[in-house]
Amino acid sequence: MSREIEEGLELRLDFAKLKKIAQSSEDVIPAVAQCADTGEVLIVGYVNKLALDTAVREGMATFWSTSRNELWIKGKTSGDFLELVDVLVNCEQNSIVYRVRLKGKGSCHTKDKNGIARRGCYYRKIKYKDGKITGLEFLEGAE
Repeated sequence: MSREIEEGLELRLDFAKLKKIAQSSEDVIPAVAQCADTGEVLIVGYVNKLALDTAVREGMATFWSTSRNELWIKGKTSGDFLELVDVLVNCEQNSIVYRVRLKGKGSCHTKDKNGIARRGCYYRKIKYKDGKITGLEFLEGAE
């Protein structure tokens, strides 16, 4: 991922992401990691059966990395784990929500201006004026 996409204020949404995932050999569904205490959305990723089974067994949010094509236990390298509280499933059984508690400084792999992991991956918002998108801005305290 480029620094401009992760840290910049120019909107460059990857509308081809699902097409890329559909072309992979893994069967996955979307998985949202949500703070069990605040309801804040921290991460959106993907899980296959192995990732879900690992999450339940280890008690930590676990995903299938679609870019690296491997199991990704959130926090295994950073130490910023997401402790599993519950796993919710939607009505069509094609997505899940990991309700979690942060066990570390943050859950995003990007860092703020002080070098600390951001709490979640949703640290910018889309700016718009007169019905037109004008760019991005950081949420308060997320720079």
